[in-house]
Amino acid sequence: MPTYSFFYDEAEHSRKINYKTISAANYYDNFVTMIVGWPDDKNDILQRHTAFEAKYADRKKHNGEIKSTTLQQKQFKYGFASLNKQNVQFVDDFLSLFDDNSHVIFSTCSKIEYLISQISQEGRGDFLIDADLIKYSITKALVMYRPKEIIKILDESPNDFLEALRRFLRDRIENNKKNPKLKHAETATFRKILDVLDTITNSPELSWDYHMPFEGFRKYLAEKNITDYRLIIDKEGKEGESSRTLKAAQKIGLNNLEEADSTEYSGLRMADMMAGIVSKLLKGLSNSLRYQSFEEGVNKKILDTKWFRLNETQLRLYKKLYWLICKCQPACYKSCSGIYSDDLIAFYALLVFMNQFESIEQIQPDIEMKGEYFNAFACEWLKEYFDSKRQPLLPLHEGFQTFDVLSVGMSQESIPTVTILKDGEPKCFRLPDELSEWVCYVVAVATMGINLFPAKMIFFNINGNYHVDIL
Repeated sequence: MPTYSFFYDEAEHSRKINYKTISAANYYDNFVTMIVGWPDDKNDILQRHTAFEAKYADRKKHNGEIKSTTLQQKQFKYGFASLNKQNVQFVDDFLSLFDDNSHVIFSTCSKIEYLISQISQEGRGDFLIDADLIKYSITKALVMYRPKEIIKILDESPNDFLEALRRFLRDRIENNKKNPKLKHAETATFRKILDVLDTITNSPELSWDYHMPFEGFRKYLAEKNITDYRLIIDKEGKEGESSRTLKAAQKIGLNNLEEADSTEYSGLRMADMMAGIVSKLLKGLSNSLRYQSFEEGVNKKILDTKWFRLNETQLRLYKKLYWLICKCQPACYKSCSGIYSDDLIAFYALLVFMNQFESIEQIQPDIEMKGEYFNAFACEWLKEYFDSKRQPLLPLHEGFQTFDVLSVGMSQESIPTVTILKDGEPKCFRLPDELSEWVCYVVAVATMGINLFPAKMIFFNINGNYHVDIL
């Protein structure tokens, strides 16, 4: 097996989650991490990157680096369609550096979801069962509407957060009466949340956890059967602060770790650039689909037609990014997200939607309707993502069988699921309802930092009675 080198960087990281950061005009809810890598004997990409930096030497900063800050967020207002000619060529040249040997692994994690997750430690039984659904719904509401009064309370008076959240939900329910046909599902969800919140007393803490992206990377390595590797982490922030990132990677169980300055490794600069491109595209998409005022919340949000007024080169950028994200080195844990994964799903949906067009001539007909078409397309992706009932049942014959289990979990509909390695690829299956208690136990243990997977598991079916053991 070859030796691999991986490089880690991040974007949109508010190291302090408070009113100032969340209410800022340039705030984006998702913390984005990026890891790029390749086998050491296939590192021609480094030579190509050297030539790339030489070509764009005029973009180098005082320390001799070309950073993702060379691309401004305002140029992504309508995705790649709003990039000027020079930046289109720049991004095109950068994406062209990657080949079949390249590994691109990234994660998105809602900062607001992380705060909301702190309140899930209390509550009655049905909250524990529907915890993911409740956390998802609350997070989505706060991300979409971004009520400043609640965000301010999170920072200044967190003990009053729950009551402020209740008031916000009641106000939304009342305002939704202006368009009950469109907002009936949201209203029903908010009423359920209000019922649950009456059983909770604690409030979220303003802190951050660095473990999730590294947990996803650990699982990616297992999927790809990569055991000989090194991971270089970009050293940022105040003295001692970035070491929390390193400690999180160590705690997950990753080995051969090193912190370094991006001036020392071009791979770190590539991770920075890729993180910048992906995060800016995610942010532009999120800003376009987010409600800009309380009153706007009763209307449907669709992408502006300007997103689809592309030239051939801009369309090619979507196709290159689609190949890199969706096709090159496919794996279950190539990307990961928290419970609130709407932005990530919309991002994938946009790449797939744009990739279906062979040329801009295919986009022009009914271009004024393309926003509606994409909305329906993305909604179907979101529905399919959460509809675990469509997953096939894991075939458990009489007796016992052994599977390489990558993860288990509970769906939004409280359906137990398992992801196994089958024929070298990750496959997701439903589990018999009888194994729900076991799945809940495993998930609970994982929240305490004890992760059992990936591992070989034995599934027993004795006269229709199921149980599981680890090898």
